[in-house]
Amino acid sequence: MNSFTHKEIRQLCRQGKFQSPTPGFASGYVQANLVVLPKSVAFDFLLFCHRNPKPCPLLDVTEVGDAEPRMVAPGSDLRTDLPCYRVFRHGELIDEVTDIKQLWRDDFVAFLIGCSFSFETALLSAGVPVRHIEEKKNVPMYKTNLSCMSAGVFSSPLVVSMRPLLPADAIRAVDITSRFPKSHGAPVHLGDENAIARRTFITSCRNYHRLFHALWKSTRS
Repeated sequence: MNSFTHKEIRQLCRQGKFQSPTPGFASGYVQANLVVLPKSVAFDFLLFCHRNPKPCPLLDVTEVGDAEPRMVAPGSDLRTDLPCYRVFRHGELIDEVTDIKQLWRDDFVAFLIGCSFSFETALLSAGVPVRHIEEKKNVPMYKTNLSCMSAGVFSSPLVVSMRPLLPADAIRAVDITSRFPKSHGAPVHLGDENAIARRTFITSCRNYHRLFHALWKSTRS
């Protein structure tokens, strides 16, 4: 695990010196995913999160036009303090940037959503291995053949993150992660990911024989 604190990582991001995924960083702190939307569709997304609390566990919602999440990270700036931002227009990915100061608008609302990286310290402390941290990669993710509940303009298939584990470790992981409901909680599926997954979303880590695949609901819905 990396020794950087949450504030140190945010400062490095703000300076443009950190542009990597964050599994294994800020041990013991809650990590979050960020969604930024115009006020005109913010209520629809709030309702989407309410109807889908496992993949979209809300940690904080900012005031309109405010880039500071005052409830969970006072002093931070959501326009600069993340490693990378994916920019979408009309549902299509158009760019990846390291800050969104030039894109920020007075009508934007930011949603901070719990991330499964938050429970990985607890898994490691209990002796449950986390493969993507060992390999210094991002967590593998899959789109599934399951659907989230729609709300307003928002609809999506369920996306899950995968951690390959021995059967005994998978059972321990269920017990540990169930105590982190704001970080997706317990897995939605154990076993063959092909039972619910229809294509790889991000390149996975090496697979090993006799490993269960534990799948957690993910914010990338």
